[in-house]
Amino acid sequence: MGGLRADGTWRNWAGNQVARPARVERPGSEEEVSALVRRAATEGRRVRVVGTGHSFTGIAVSDDVLVTLDGLADRVEVDVASGRVRVDAGMRLDVLNPRLLDAGLALPNLGDIAVQTVAGAISTSTHGTGLGFRSIADAVVGLRVVTGDGFVVACDGGQNADLLHVARVGLGALGIVTEVTLQCVPAFNLHAVEEVRPVDEVLESFADHAAATDHAEFFWMPHTGRALLKRNTRTTEAPSPPRNRRHALRRRWKRFKNEEVMANAVFGALNHLGRLRPSLVPRLNGLVAGDGRAEYLTTSYEVFASPRRVRFYEMEYAVPVDCGLEAFRRVQEVVDGLGRPISFPVEYRVLGADDIPLSTASGRDTAYIAVHVFRGTPHEDYFRAVEAVMDDHGGRPHWGKLHFQSAATLADRYPGWEAFLAARDRLDPERRFSNDYLDRVLGA
Repeated sequence: MGGLRADGTWRNWAGNQVARPARVERPGSEEEVSALVRRAATEGRRVRVVGTGHSFTGIAVSDDVLVTLDGLADRVEVDVASGRVRVDAGMRLDVLNPRLLDAGLALPNLGDIAVQTVAGAISTSTHGTGLGFRSIADAVVGLRVVTGDGFVVACDGGQNADLLHVARVGLGALGIVTEVTLQCVPAFNLHAVEEVRPVDEVLESFADHAAATDHAEFFWMPHTGRALLKRNTRTTEAPSPPRNRRHALRRRWKRFKNEEVMANAVFGALNHLGRLRPSLVPRLNGLVAGDGRAEYLTTSYEVFASPRRVRFYEMEYAVPVDCGLEAFRRVQEVVDGLGRPISFPVEYRVLGADDIPLSTASGRDTAYIAVHVFRGTPHEDYFRAVEAVMDDHGGRPHWGKLHFQSAATLADRYPGWEAFLAARDRLDPERRFSNDYLDRVLGA
């Protein structure tokens, strides 16, 4: 994960964003958050909050006051009857998930990485997959936010409901979120089926898979004709117990081999080799793509999220689901015409529409297309070419992933854009919580 260094700098997980803050604040309470905002206001300084550093954009960067909410990361209050859970905003999802399971609950949907803080995940419109489901932020039914003047605003269905509607995806531009209330669902397991298939076959059949499966996605390995199709079905069926100790050890080893050895250690080694010898990348990609099938059943969050130890840069765009596969095919053409090999897969997911003003799925069922490169390798020409494809389809960039858009190009792509700006003027008229990235994508 990203974090603060001994030399006083902060770096994100990928290492492509660096901050040199004048001061780092580590509040342990909401009152301390209010106090530090007031102090920054008297000094004329801007304030930004950092989570675990999994955004690739400069959304968290500040050379003024940098705030970490590690001291607001422990509290979980469960109302079993309603399924509502109040949590500290700095709590990490991978810490929250097992605590929810202990209470018989789960988040309705998750992305494929779960080390983000709750506030960081909702603020950037982080999402999973599944046309019948929505982003993590859609589960938010209450927030507490420290505004630009240091006051606390509580938002829920009974008070400041208009602000809650907007602030669920706030980019950190409306204030510092200190507490989040989530509407959870009864705990569930996922029956996972993962198959390597010809990519053309996956493209032809994916709409049917997405309609028939709770959570469907696929990964195409560039320069190969293969894709990994993943289908996860929700169930209350319990995993079958191991027959004996040897069976249990074999099951654990298989999971470790798939997630750590192959997906991280071997994949990382092949990417290092590919950077030294680019001509080998297509052949190495064929090894990574493999050929086979895996099937397993376990708790929802263990299937949704996997460890990511090979560091990379990423761009992800959201387009209307009806044109998603067409946009994906055009991305394949970009990869084939780039003139150099790409060693990371291209990911495709789908999600149901929501009504959150700055959600990437606002107002439309959505397809997500994500492209990646190994950290430290050239990417701008690749990402710009992909972005040009997405522009043709009214694409919306993930707020925490690399893109080249500005407020001028984004405003018309969100039906709730003006509602968000009005809330920003109300909660932070002095732009206490802005930075260069937000000046660019929201306007100064």
